[in-house]
Amino acid sequence: MADQAKLREDGVELPLPRRLNSDHPRFEAIMTLHREAVSRQRPTYRDPMSGYTVFTAKFLADRDYCCVSGCRHCPYEQLP
Repeated sequence: MADQAKLREDGVELPLPRRLNSDHPRFEAIMTLHREAVSRQRPTYRDPMSGYTVFTAKFLADRDYCCVSGCRHCPYEQLP
């Protein structure tokens, strides 16, 4: 699937707005959890609202392909 998507330049730092908009009421809390997980070299963190496990952008980038599941922190931009 790697040929279907390319890594975004800012993909490990920022989620696509359509996946997590900065207007989201828990945006800062979510991004703090994400940064902490990345800094601790953890592949996931627990979403503060739903309790679901969420992959970090670093983990997804290191995996080296986009699964096209719409992951919150997907570092890839799907090609047309």
